[in-house]
Amino acid sequence: MAEQQHPSTLFITCADSRIDPSLLTQSGPGELFICLNPGNLVPPYGVEDGGVATTAEYAIDVLHVRHAIVCGHSDCGGMRALSQPEAVSPLPAVSAWLRHARTAKRIHEAAHASTPDSLRSLTEDNILAQLTNLRTYPAVAAALAAGTLTLHGWYYDIGSRLVYGWDEPERRFMPLVDAPGAQPGPAHSHVF
Repeated sequence: MAEQQHPSTLFITCADSRIDPSLLTQSGPGELFICLNPGNLVPPYGVEDGGVATTAEYAIDVLHVRHAIVCGHSDCGGMRALSQPEAVSPLPAVSAWLRHARTAKRIHEAAHASTPDSLRSLTEDNILAQLTNLRTYPAVAAALAAGTLTLHGWYYDIGSRLVYGWDEPERRFMPLVDAPGAQPGPAHSHVF
């Protein structure tokens, strides 16, 4: 490991200090190629993105990761700021960065406005929107077409320490392991 790395997974998650990808996945040094940023955002390809495209391209084309995970979490300050933009208006860099989550906000407003746990559903919509953006990256598109990469959307509930994964056939986030009290997320009706 001192001379080279061989991670199996690109892990894109929030920069929130409560999120530790290695603890969350129970992985050791060298197993994850990690990209942290507020709100676990993946700007569409070709947009100035703070290094997300560079990280993804290197992980896929050089390190040949087999999996890419976009992991959002409960009580996300970025998602709260997205739903209350006036709170971050004095923070121009944060406001500019959150523009990469506007699609998730519009989808959420259209499809989930009456959802009781709206921060969770907004966070889940954001995870799916960022997976859609990730598919616009040439390295990702090529690896998906070649069948050498699998994309995953995860929602981490900090309080319960449960991880929910996007289940495409069910169109909802489902617990990754059977755990007491684990409940699936609400069904999603959008076109991700």
